[in-house]
Amino acid sequence: MLANSHANGTKSPFDWSCINWRKVNRRVRNLRQRIFRATQTGNLKKVRSLQKLMLRSLSNTLLSVRRVTQVNKGRDTAGVDKLVVKTPAARGKLVEHLSTYQPWRVKPAKRVYIPKSPTSDKLRPLGIPTIIDRCHQAKVKNALEPYWEARFEGSSYGFRPGRGCHDAIEKIYGLARPNMRKKWVVDADIKGCFDNINHQFLLDTIGPVPGRELIKQWLKAGYVDKGVFHDTEAGTPQGGVISPLLANIALHGMEEALGVKHDSQGHIRGPRAVVRYADDFVVFCESKEDAEQIEISLKEWLSKRGLSLSQEKTRITHLTEGFDFLGFNIRHYKTPQTSKSGYKLLIKPSKESVKAIREKLRVEWQKGRGSNAIALIKRLNPIVRGWANYFRIGVAKGIFHKLDDWMFLRERRYTNHTHPTKPWYWVKKRYWGRMNLRRSDNWVFGDKPTGGYLLKFIWFDIQRHTLVPGTYSQDDPSLGKYWQERNKTKLKDLPSREQRIAKNQNYVCEICGESLFNEEELHTHHVIPKKDGGKDTYRNLKLVHLYCHQQIHSHENRKVK
Repeated sequence: MLANSHANGTKSPFDWSCINWRKVNRRVRNLRQRIFRATQTGNLKKVRSLQKLMLRSLSNTLLSVRRVTQVNKGRDTAGVDKLVVKTPAARGKLVEHLSTYQPWRVKPAKRVYIPKSPTSDKLRPLGIPTIIDRCHQAKVKNALEPYWEARFEGSSYGFRPGRGCHDAIEKIYGLARPNMRKKWVVDADIKGCFDNINHQFLLDTIGPVPGRELIKQWLKAGYVDKGVFHDTEAGTPQGGVISPLLANIALHGMEEALGVKHDSQGHIRGPRAVVRYADDFVVFCESKEDAEQIEISLKEWLSKRGLSLSQEKTRITHLTEGFDFLGFNIRHYKTPQTSKSGYKLLIKPSKESVKAIREKLRVEWQKGRGSNAIALIKRLNPIVRGWANYFRIGVAKGIFHKLDDWMFLRERRYTNHTHPTKPWYWVKKRYWGRMNLRRSDNWVFGDKPTGGYLLKFIWFDIQRHTLVPGTYSQDDPSLGKYWQERNKTKLKDLPSREQRIAKNQNYVCEICGESLFNEEELHTHHVIPKKDGGKDTYRNLKLVHLYCHQQIHSHENRKVK
């Protein structure tokens, strides 16, 4: 798995460039599945034994270091020790350091503040642990998460492997249809959930698991804000690798507390239903009186966890008034002539979401003043593609059209600023045309010399999302084929050329053997390099993860091969 020396001749047991990631992923996945299966059978003794094995596993350490130092968004953000790991040699040393047994003492988190949204002046506090603590958290998470995946409720969709926002919205679609009886909604918001979770309740819920003392230290570690240390009597730091899992554990049991009932197939049978995404959730019920009772029950249930509902953001509403959830607006509209019920359910991008994307795009257009068109297009296209792919599962065609009209005005402003003395016919010929040959559209903005063009929102067709059934989990070994097929649905997030390449290799990275859609950045690899005569044909192209691509081209890996 590992080489014994670096290129400079120094001895090291961990040569990061030569790790066999296919074996590493397989070993960690097998351990997770064994923990999941032992939990299902109720063999707690075996669960604890496997969790200890996971914490001692070298493969778990390697995978945790890769995730923390290469994959996660905060990989370039240092903690209070000001340490950032960026080179293969540094990662090898970090693995060696984590693999040596020592009584560990957690360091406090570094407090930073980020905007809650592009259109808001309010700031969200984040607690950034040190790189070493984050790696330990990733190791403990791999040991703890499969156990809870076997126990979590099917209505929980936030920060869980294989589940996401679209599943929560699709679940709401099934509950909010006009022919359903649950038309009253408790649109709830927990006040400062991550900052107020009761530590003792959380530790009691977790129980005597391996790594419990480390979890306790992370909860009690405190934080440093502007050079001043502060104790933490409650809450889990936003920014920690394990914090979302701990929040889900603290909020586990909401369905049981509210009396939500299921039949043998997992379908909801009863007057109440819950859809939860982390600390953001909605409860559907059949009457306003029941909704008011639910709000009272929720306050009592949350108080045991040190939490409370936000009075400003929690409200009881009817579906004819609508509510916002995860960026979407869910509402019943009157259609007396086209439906038996007299109403039609529409799930659309919320006004706040449209306002936020316009603000984000406007900032990029302003930054692009003075730069060439192709550089601007490269910054704008990922934003357009990401937003359109997120909202294409709803009723978004009309909003997509309006955004394209707004973008045309921004294009005109850009060209007028770049070429203030040129006539309109010259500007039109220079920047607009049928740049995308698959579209019969002569008004595509682009850079004609390079062939690059700006995407349009309307090009993204509306596609319904397929809901994850019941309590399905990626750690369930009996559902391997299901998750392989489901991963293929993420193909729409890729550009068209990369979609075809992904299909040719069955949606799997040929270096690490993992799904291409595991949140890592993707790169296109030439099997025969261009300098050796390789061409841009589909047979010569492979999609691989960014860090797998780096491994292919590393000098050390070539020497081993």
